[in-house]
Amino acid sequence: MVKWAKKDAKGDASVTDQRQAPLFDALRRHAAARNAPFHIPGHKQRASANFGDAEARRIFGGVMEIDLTELADTDNLHRPEGVIAEAERLAAACFGAEETRFLVGGSTAGNLAMVLAVCEPGGLVLVQRNVHQSIFHGLMLAEARAVLLPPVTDGATGLAAVPDPDAVAEAVRKFPEARALILGNPNYYGLSANLASLVGLAHRAGMPVLVDEAHGPHFGFHPAFPLSALEAGADVVVQSAHKMLSAMTMGAFLHMQGNRVSRAEVRRYLRMVQSSSPSYPVMASLDLARRELAVRKGDLFRGALEAVSRVEEALRGLPFGAPDLSGFRRAGLQVRQDPLKLVLFDRRGRLDGFRLAEALAARGCIPEMADARYAVLAFGPGSTEEDGRRLIAALEGIAEDTDGEPADASAVCASAAGFPGQELAEPIRFSRRLPPCDAVPLEEAAGCIAGEWIIPYPPGVPLLVPGERITERHVSELIRWREGGAGIQGAADPGLRTLLAIRGT
Repeated sequence: MVKWAKKDAKGDASVTDQRQAPLFDALRRHAAARNAPFHIPGHKQRASANFGDAEARRIFGGVMEIDLTELADTDNLHRPEGVIAEAERLAAACFGAEETRFLVGGSTAGNLAMVLAVCEPGGLVLVQRNVHQSIFHGLMLAEARAVLLPPVTDGATGLAAVPDPDAVAEAVRKFPEARALILGNPNYYGLSANLASLVGLAHRAGMPVLVDEAHGPHFGFHPAFPLSALEAGADVVVQSAHKMLSAMTMGAFLHMQGNRVSRAEVRRYLRMVQSSSPSYPVMASLDLARRELAVRKGDLFRGALEAVSRVEEALRGLPFGAPDLSGFRRAGLQVRQDPLKLVLFDRRGRLDGFRLAEALAARGCIPEMADARYAVLAFGPGSTEEDGRRLIAALEGIAEDTDGEPADASAVCASAAGFPGQELAEPIRFSRRLPPCDAVPLEEAAGCIAGEWIIPYPPGVPLLVPGERITERHVSELIRWREGGAGIQGAADPGLRTLLAIRGT
């Protein structure tokens, strides 16, 4: 079926005023025209009398007015020639990219597309071990081979960053046939490394660099923020505008620069992995979030940064603190903490990260995530000083309520430094399907092929990925983690008595 759209409805390439929001304005004009809609969606731009109660109709009614489809005046995400093309050009100019594409499937869609664009069955890529699962899913769909690069891990904090430049250089020398370097930066904890040296290493070897920068769309827009991946020279960068900017959930950007990656291939795979019926409210929110960022720049984050500053000042008199990143600097890695991610732990050792997060939530402050050691709180353009005051009051209340409690051994997890994932491994062949797996006793698993993810948290670095051969050192290290009560994600048996694995290969 061919959607009703004017093929000659070209966008205005002269649109360079960042105060404009061409896509949102087009949707608003269309809604104001009050046409009789004989096209999808079925709600016909209005909340019907039977669509929930009055409150539901009030909440959804305004969104439904601009929840449109591909029409002559609304353009087509997969063949942008009008207002979507204009909005994407403005986004590219705002972020310093040569081309930007809107994503309605979150950074996951962008990660899948960029991985598929550079991989082929059996082709080799270099991949940071602690990337988002969507990168691995892309490798599985492509049936590519990957060398997993160990991240620099700080034993004192249990946190991991990006691979050490020396490890990347070793991989480049050992695997000159590698087609790309794939990185994830910053991580969920807001740790960000300067990628310029890694990008330079890859480019000198003729490899493009793909970066999942989902948590860093604000990077480079305020002196307090780290350098962005685009500024560091990366070829394809994916950012979640809904995570740290003002876009709606699932709204993200894919940025491209240079000619090391075929943009036509990226676009082709975006058409495959994204819906053919993209959400116009989500795309409009990307347009508006870009405008807000471009016009206000660093001032957009004033409220959030002031709130964080007040909380950090209050922490001096409270038994909660942030991790010391000096271990990374001693290791020679330039790592910065995103000030919009506040990572807290109980210095007394009385509350693990999960209990701290639960206590905060009980007081009306909902963290982004928690692990065995830390609670992570994300600030953004919508954060206010009042949010900061509420967080301080909550922490003061928690400190008082837990005063005198005994230390909790589980609040201090085993060090991740030196675990097997820190070594440069042989390539892993990823596949869309794995042979049937058995639940193999952990002590008997050496020599088998892993059939599941084994991810200790922190640092969130996969110790084993499906398709990786299990070694004696993996087994001994997992026994140590099991006995230490470490948190393990991905395991079918959370007690680690068994592993899902393929025998006899």
